[in-house]
Amino acid sequence: MGYQLTIEPLGTTIEVEEGQSLLDAALRQGIYIPHACGHGLCGTCKVQVCDGEVDHGHANPFALMEVERDEGKTLACCATLQCDTTIEADIDDEPDARVIPVRDFAGTVRRIVQLTPTIRALHIAIDKPIEFQAGQYVQLEIPGLGESRAFSIANSPVAVNGANEIELNVRIVAGGKGTGYLHQQLKEGDRLRLAGPYGRFFVRSSAQRPKVFMAGGSGLSSPRSMILDLLEGGCTLPITLVYGQRTRDELYYDAEFRALAELYPNFSYVPALSGEPEGSDWDGARGFVHDAAKAHFGGSFAGHQAYLCGPPPMVEACIATLMQGRLFERDIFTEKFLSAADAQNARSPLFHRL
Repeated sequence: MGYQLTIEPLGTTIEVEEGQSLLDAALRQGIYIPHACGHGLCGTCKVQVCDGEVDHGHANPFALMEVERDEGKTLACCATLQCDTTIEADIDDEPDARVIPVRDFAGTVRRIVQLTPTIRALHIAIDKPIEFQAGQYVQLEIPGLGESRAFSIANSPVAVNGANEIELNVRIVAGGKGTGYLHQQLKEGDRLRLAGPYGRFFVRSSAQRPKVFMAGGSGLSSPRSMILDLLEGGCTLPITLVYGQRTRDELYYDAEFRALAELYPNFSYVPALSGEPEGSDWDGARGFVHDAAKAHFGGSFAGHQAYLCGPPPMVEACIATLMQGRLFERDIFTEKFLSAADAQNARSPLFHRL
């Protein structure tokens, strides 16, 4: 048995299955409700219940306070319907967003490549075509765990459309059951299940501004997909990638980006190593991503759009540097998915998008 959910201000009514969260039902109809952690911890997906009744599920009392529950608010990621209901959500008007409903997929691990000592690439041949915007992610079901993990798609939509194969870059997390399985037990030929696409991290091409991508750690996946998509699509605006790691053996796809910089005159690649000793033969920048970007742009980012993906401390430092360089919230975009652990470090709601 299911119920009907009306979403304002769209005025759209959808069917919600019994036990299905409001967020999942909306995304599977191509309706985007802002969200981040998906675990009831960060409060990003808070909506107003205008009429009807919901079960709040496992919403954290700090993300959804008692007074907010009394006011009729709920978290779409964990709330379920008890009857036909109307909610009001903060629906962003994004002219560059494509309407792509979330779907379920199955696929076979065709190839596993060890990119660095801690990061491996999973090449998954999926059984049916998947549509997505460069920068979006999928939820990958971990066999035997009964849980899913979020991973950005690392190749461009053009490459996927031709081969129905997606690439996911997975960094092993110490003590992590999900990434531990994917690094230590997953084999070529294994079958996997996933759902997607998710996320609002994509290029706002209609603005027609130079793009700067700032990435660190395993956060290169989304920027790689977006940059490849822009270059393959004939973009002639300046595109800059500032990418940081601690050491050379962790700097993956370095040769690929150096080759792209030689091939495309509008693309600049700035690799940076924070742990590289002085006096070595390293020809790139030394230090952190935000420092390398500041030096490359002379401290001024005005007129650009910035896309950030990486560890939270890196993203925070980059945002501060960009704002000091006269780039403000409307032109700074960050990856939005959070793990249950990351959700505790979600940014203040005073920042509408960041």
